[in-house]
Amino acid sequence: MTPPDTTSPAVLEQLRRRSADRERSRILFTGATIVTMDPDLGVLHGADLLVEGATITAIGADLSPDGAVVVDATGTVLAPGFVDTHRHAWQSQLRRIMPDVDDLGAYVTSTLAGHATVYRPHDMYVGTRLAALTAIDSGITCMLDFSHNSRTPEHSDAAVQALADTGIRGVHASMGPHFGDWDQQWPGDLARLKERHFAGDDQLLTLRLAALATDAIAGPALAYGPELAGIATELGIGVSVDAVFGTASSEAVLRWAKAGLLGPDLTLIHATGLTPSAWRAIGDSGTTIALAPTSDAQIGLETAIPAVDEALSVGVRPGLSIDVEVALAGDMFTQMRALHTIQRMRAVNAVHGTDRQPVRITTHDVLDFATLQGARTNGLADVTGSLTPGKKADLLVIRAEDLNNMPLNDPIGTVVLGSDARNISAVLVNGVVRKWNGQVLDVDLPALRDEVHASREYVLHTAAA
Repeated sequence: MTPPDTTSPAVLEQLRRRSADRERSRILFTGATIVTMDPDLGVLHGADLLVEGATITAIGADLSPDGAVVVDATGTVLAPGFVDTHRHAWQSQLRRIMPDVDDLGAYVTSTLAGHATVYRPHDMYVGTRLAALTAIDSGITCMLDFSHNSRTPEHSDAAVQALADTGIRGVHASMGPHFGDWDQQWPGDLARLKERHFAGDDQLLTLRLAALATDAIAGPALAYGPELAGIATELGIGVSVDAVFGTASSEAVLRWAKAGLLGPDLTLIHATGLTPSAWRAIGDSGTTIALAPTSDAQIGLETAIPAVDEALSVGVRPGLSIDVEVALAGDMFTQMRALHTIQRMRAVNAVHGTDRQPVRITTHDVLDFATLQGARTNGLADVTGSLTPGKKADLLVIRAEDLNNMPLNDPIGTVVLGSDARNISAVLVNGVVRKWNGQVLDVDLPALRDEVHASREYVLHTAAA
């Protein structure tokens, strides 16, 4: 079987000509295996998907082209774009600077108390843009940037602008820095940010408030509680809370429950080592969870075990996240595989030597976490996360006949266990082509490389001075 030239330059030229008129732009993908991640639609074989403007309008067999640009997607899997629920994007020019980090304290001392303190707005822009472009390259179409280095309003503006310039569906979660000098403009600056960057209802970028679970790392000003919850409610935005682990965070969760501060608009990140009573409060309130599988395991956060079993036991299906590229991989395939492996290892180990059967998650589970549940965690379940008519066209074209994927026996297993960024031939965000024929579009790579290296050298040399 010879797969068609699914993402040829000629087709791209047609798409780009059409994209100038978004109201009339129509793309029809034909003959694909479509992994919708919509519980009502499932997996469709040899099917078509129609995109009109920014929106998926139809999925089925033998759809009429009716003037659309036709993309022969035979031999590919169409899947929803991945959703990253928590990444500190500003750090990406420091990627893998500490790959064998010993613990959270070492990360905090080196990155947050050291490098972060010398960042200029330009460095925020460079790091965030690099992270977002790399996310698109690896199939992440929606990324929550937990931007906790907002030293001035200009730092925040630069981070938001970087998301906008890449075309990713970005969530800017704003928080003041842990250490060093800053303008103390946060959280008051959130109102200005919303008015300046997030005034529209139908746009790629959304705003959230970011906070920490307790005052243990950086003091009470950054810790979630009634004051920050009130600000978020007044602005009509969600809240993402980082560093949720252990006894102190469990006690904080119970305080929030008593005060009525839990709920679907709140995301708790990590959630490792929490008590059963804290988990019951989370499940009862519909609070969302963002797991960071490699971060928990590699950095050794609390128990070091991703809390997927605990979340599922109280009816919470979590989203997945990357966390810190200073020590970790930056793609969602790694997160899915790590969680799949860790949970199944624990499940079998727990019943070893008994006649009990292990309760194991599946590849469908982790793909659900990485797509639909991630969208729900980011407050965007009605917008993205599944290939559903009426949702925005955030989707991936994955080559199923590449050397490492053929033959296609199980499409979900192939996406989760077989594929990586090299197999993603195309990425659409909001109906706009952002990657085509394996290349991220509209990026001057030599110029970007120069910017990244210059920013890294400035940060390292200035922090060491």
